Amino acid sequence: MATLRIALAQIDTCVGDLRSNAQAVLTWSRTAADLGADLVVFPEMTLTGYPIEDLALRASVRREAERVLQDVAARLVTEGMPELTVVVGTLGTDTHREHAGAPARPTNQAVVLRGGEVLARYDKHHLPNYGVFDEFRIFTPGDTPCVVEVRGRRVGLVICEDIWQDGGPVSVMRDMDLDLLVVPNGSPFEEGKGHVRTELAARRAREVDAPVAYVNLTGSQDDLVFDGGSFVVTPSGEVVARAPQFVEHLLVCDVPDDGAQPTGTLATPLEPDAEVYQALVTGLEGYVRKNGFRSVTLGLSGGIDSALVAAIAADAIGGQNVVGVSMPSPHSSSHSKDDAADTAKRIGADYRVQPITPMVEAFDRELHLDGVAAENLQARVRGMILMGLSNAEGHLVLATGNKSELAVGYSTIYGDAVGGYAPLKDVDKSRVWELSRWRNTAAIDAGEIPPIPESSITKPPSAELRPGQVDQDSLPAYHLLDAVLDAYVESAEGRAELLERGFDPEIVDTVVTLVDRAEWKRRQYPPGPKVTALAFGRDRRLPITTRWREP
Repeated sequence: MATLRIALAQIDTCVGDLRSNAQAVLTWSRTAADLGADLVVFPEMTLTGYPIEDLALRASVRREAERVLQDVAARLVTEGMPELTVVVGTLGTDTHREHAGAPARPTNQAVVLRGGEVLARYDKHHLPNYGVFDEFRIFTPGDTPCVVEVRGRRVGLVICEDIWQDGGPVSVMRDMDLDLLVVPNGSPFEEGKGHVRTELAARRAREVDAPVAYVNLTGSQDDLVFDGGSFVVTPSGEVVARAPQFVEHLLVCDVPDDGAQPTGTLATPLEPDAEVYQALVTGLEGYVRKNGFRSVTLGLSGGIDSALVAAIAADAIGGQNVVGVSMPSPHSSSHSKDDAADTAKRIGADYRVQPITPMVEAFDRELHLDGVAAENLQARVRGMILMGLSNAEGHLVLATGNKSELAVGYSTIYGDAVGGYAPLKDVDKSRVWELSRWRNTAAIDAGEIPPIPESSITKPPSAELRPGQVDQDSLPAYHLLDAVLDAYVESAEGRAELLERGFDPEIVDTVVTLVDRAEWKRRQYPPGPKVTALAFGRDRRLPITTRWREP
């Protein structure tokens, strides 16, 4: 037996675009073959895109997935790759249920192709979308594991969450004398998750006494971001090959037949601020491109949130495709207007100024609003302007609110909460400042102009809806607010636990009340990239109607 050369094809797919996804499989397989690979492994549900949510329930989608799979198998031969073994993820059908006379249901399937044929299929019945797949069993010791031969070497196959299951398919493979275990994944990004993956894969490598090759998606789908970072880890826990993050990449690794250490290239993981920032850029870029937009628009207030969103947008799709709109009122300070213009200039945006005073006055003549209602009217007029530009010119409107504001309802529904995508939805205010400083430093290190004005970072945050207003008029200081939110929202602690931490009772009661009363707003907020372990909308939902109050 010779050295086995494997290639991990870390690619960006699009849900529902089966033809393009299939072509990507063929293109990357060709590259792998040209590099001498014997085996190329693609991520979870590559052909359909991932996650497909309730599309999995449609028989029409499953039929097309199977047709496309067979076409890929045939074209691998006609395009000169008959000896290449290809592992590709797709949407399958539960044949056990069909044979039992039950309605066919979907499965998460990995298929092994070679020589124009399907050599093996491995079905996993659970996805992060448990609402579709939770009727099905997980792997039990009585199930048959999937092991195939590639150039005389024994290769085991499991999918994503299988390696999280103690006593699952990996444990069944312990005595099968594997040379390699491959794991196709669609593992969404969360800050700090990388080491969890490698440690878990190393545990399974020790269990089967063979290297584990972990291939992950890159790109984004709706509110999920996939960071790639595919790797190969040995039973000793050493990562011997690693792909870069947030880019398509073919990671090649050689697995010798004499028990020697596998060899491959090792990309350096991104440091935390760079990692989160790139996740936000990747999420926005994918959402814009895959939904057919070419440009975005947002309100430029001169504040830190809109400046950071503008920088992210410029990095994602180019500053020339960003329309920044300043919408001053009589309460807008001159420095805020100057900072908005400066931000647009720094990123090369299409900058426009649309005063809102005439429109607000027209509404006020009819409605005679005052107090908070009058303040919110300003925000709603601004939202109307942005949506009007979107309708007229085809831009995607970006909401610029952050996670701290979203948590406590510090936004105006149908005002600054309008839009199709919210890049900072899962980024708290403290992190907004950190990421802004990091982005500016990265620009300086690269010899570029920092995209965010320094005054936008250093000045006190304000919605400027009334004279002299600052956020801390009605909220605790953001460093303190974020600390309480982290305990109450992220860690699900109650009032008693918050008080035990030493937080001031008045602050605790204020924050808890604001968070619990704002769920209805959060339900209506646009999607945005998930970058933490607990994102509003996907990971945390409270009842809107509830009489529960923290005692």
